[in-house]
Amino acid sequence: MNTLTKIALSLSASLVLVACGQNLKDTHPDQLLTKRLAIFKKFTKASEPLGLVARDRQPYVKADFVAQALVLQELSMQPWEYFSKEGNYPPTRAKLEVWTQPDAFKSEQLAFKSKVDALVQVSASADMTAIKDSVEAVQKSCKSCHDKFRNDTASKR
Repeated sequence: MNTLTKIALSLSASLVLVACGQNLKDTHPDQLLTKRLAIFKKFTKASEPLGLVARDRQPYVKADFVAQALVLQELSMQPWEYFSKEGNYPPTRAKLEVWTQPDAFKSEQLAFKSKVDALVQVSASADMTAIKDSVEAVQKSCKSCHDKFRNDTASKR
């Protein structure tokens, strides 16, 4: 490999690394993207312990499990108001389908809420089969919505 090729490859690699390292900022005055992302982070924080119990990586402690399920239930309908038409701006990861297919998006929200409500119902039962099935249903609901309405990377529209 000649020197010119090596320099070109090094420069290209450097530019790729710089581009990957840039954090796109939410510059919208109402910070709609920031608000919904904060709630989704809380979703993760609430659901991770539930998943650990469902995968037998943590013991089932009724009070703790019920408390986490209730936190998830409280959060389950909160982020959706921040997906208003004004909330479609970079660096969103939301696909355009969020706004072009609002009925389908709403249906995913309601399905998620229903799965979380069912989880809350079984959370205190100590029926590990029902609990595991319910946690899995919540996780599948999240994945379904992500598959239909979320890009893998932030847009720069």
